Amino acid sequence: MIIAFEGIDGAGKNTLVTALKDELGADTIAFPRYDDSIHAQLAQDALHGRMGDMTDSAFAMATMFALDRHGAKALLDDYANDPKRILILDRYVASNAAYTAARTGDDAALTWVAELEFERLGLPKPDLQVLVDTSPELARERAEKREAQDAARTRDRYERDGGLQTATSAAYARLAENSWGGPWVRSSDPAVIIQAVQGLMA
Repeated sequence: MIIAFEGIDGAGKNTLVTALKDELGADTIAFPRYDDSIHAQLAQDALHGRMGDMTDSAFAMATMFALDRHGAKALLDDYANDPKRILILDRYVASNAAYTAARTGDDAALTWVAELEFERLGLPKPDLQVLVDTSPELARERAEKREAQDAARTRDRYERDGGLQTATSAAYARLAENSWGGPWVRSSDPAVIIQAVQGLMA
């Protein structure tokens, strides 16, 4: 079973994933896999201005992030086909959809991402997607505080762009409202999320 946590930078995804991992007896993966994936590493370089004009293309960046996930496809498939084991993802395909739609200003990007990742690359759809519902203002404050406390967490181009974060938040809301890629729950309450997961396992 795959549970994907989604939300803008600073929403609190990692905090929730950490809290729920032991509660649900789950394994976890965070995307992008900057330590393990060349595609993620190249995307990270681009976001920090080290790949020329690569970030100018929303579709090029989305493709790099999609290929990062494709590198974990075998592991994702193992969990997707096993209802008794839970894999919690800190970001998944919906992240690509929300950010690409926000960057292009065109919801046609939502279909493009779904076709690329779920169809062409064959990634499994998640059993549940959790939108960690945090206002862009609070998320920005958290991201700024995290950067100030940890020199290794310098915000990248996307994280520093307040307009992009606001547009991405709105795109996430549309994804959840339309059940894009499968069922969603909008909450930052661990009890609500656990109840939703237990409902899937019943």
